[in-house]
Amino acid sequence: MKEQFVHVPNPSLDLLLERTVDIPKEKVWEAWTNPELMVKWFTPAPWGTESIELDLRPGGKFKTVMRSPEGEIFDHAPGCVLEVIENQKFVWTSAMEPGYRPRVASEGEFLFTAVITVEDFEGGTKYSALAIHLSPEDCQMHEEMGFSMGWGAAFDQLVALVKSGGVGG
Repeated sequence: MKEQFVHVPNPSLDLLLERTVDIPKEKVWEAWTNPELMVKWFTPAPWGTESIELDLRPGGKFKTVMRSPEGEIFDHAPGCVLEVIENQKFVWTSAMEPGYRPRVASEGEFLFTAVITVEDFEGGTKYSALAIHLSPEDCQMHEEMGFSMGWGAAFDQLVALVKSGGVGG
């Protein structure tokens, strides 16, 4: 078995959200990797998720379309799935299009790589969401946009969905 790469966060370049929850990691994984479930929790309220396209394999597409509370649509450029280890790790980047095609950020946009991990922890799950940035300025911009609050609220919505019976049998 190949050893997994473990990214050590750099506080000036990376943002990290960690939580422990009393639900099985398999349900967190399912909610994170099933587009039909993701649209129910992915964007923190009062924002909404219009659609998610996810080809869950290295080189596959990860694309989100979000709706602001005022009804404005944000149709993000497609990202690229980098790594998938079922019930453990999901990595994607906005710095590439599907098929590992590099892309350049639009004006006012920053590119990042997200590493989502789930692991068994005291009868539940330890969840980590790591956003890796190119520069301290990009990292700061992401934090100022509300990374900690937004990604935390979205994860709370995922947990509520699981606990309501909306994920798995």
